[in-house]
Amino acid sequence: MEYKDYYKVLGVEKSADQEEIKRVYRKLARKYHPDVSKEPNAEEKFKELQEAYEVLKDPEKRSAYDQLGSYQAGQEFRPPPGWEENVHFHWGGGAEAGGFSDFFESLFGGGPGRGGFGRGAGAGAGAGFAAAGEDFEVTLPVTLEEAFAGTQKTVRLEMPEVQPNGRVARVPRQIQVRIPKGVSEGQRLRLAGQGGKGYGGGPAGDLYLRIALQPHPLFKVQEHNLSVELPLAPWEAALGATVEVPTLDGRVRLKIPAGASTGQKMRLAGKGLPKPGGKGAGDLFAVLQVVVPKHLSDRERTLFEQLAQSSNFKPRASLEGV
Repeated sequence: MEYKDYYKVLGVEKSADQEEIKRVYRKLARKYHPDVSKEPNAEEKFKELQEAYEVLKDPEKRSAYDQLGSYQAGQEFRPPPGWEENVHFHWGGGAEAGGFSDFFESLFGGGPGRGGFGRGAGAGAGAGFAAAGEDFEVTLPVTLEEAFAGTQKTVRLEMPEVQPNGRVARVPRQIQVRIPKGVSEGQRLRLAGQGGKGYGGGPAGDLYLRIALQPHPLFKVQEHNLSVELPLAPWEAALGATVEVPTLDGRVRLKIPAGASTGQKMRLAGKGLPKPGGKGAGDLFAVLQVVVPKHLSDRERTLFEQLAQSSNFKPRASLEGV
């Protein structure tokens, strides 16, 4: 019998994880499904994809297949001596595989007496052309306020669906989704069964929402921590002061120590974004910025001149002798 390279059939590396194998299979199954594909070899290609996925989606079957070793696709093949004894077979029952290759039938199609895995366990292995719907991913803009408190949002999108005439059309859909507290940039939320419709009775795919935190006029985000620039007058930095700081949960008072300088960070514990699962919250860092008035009154100018004449402060002492 001829060896079947199931990884090559799906176009994935041997190191591919189960999620990638599932994603690639769904994409290709949609492309070659005989009910919608215009490819001349669609039916044959679809069966090859089903066969490869039937083995690689199942960790037990995949492990047994990997133990066969590496061969060229189409090469005349016989299982290595003792292969069956080294594999822990499991008979799962189920439907017939229906039209899979001799390679598959010889290795995986038998009953308990033959050491097989059971035929057709799972989607795509039965008679007919059933395939899971395609997974989709869309970007979902979320404000910091929504990430802080959690919210309900309406997602409007167009999903490709096969029409009775066999053509694929984009159909508008609205989906209500709950955004939990503490979502972070790039996080993916999975909506099971909200993706593309399945074919031939197959299950629907999933919809993934990738969180995109929107820029905020005050706060910068680093994971669950926030930072905000906090302007200080020269006398507040020199003498110390208690000032108000904005947070996503209202304004709080912060004590500034005497001698504060630009770039110094003051930490407000737990005033950042919530962490998933109720595991506390990140911190808010107030980054101090000493600012001076652009326009001085006569009185202010006089006071600054008096300070300049009487002060012994040397701001550039570190540069002397360089």
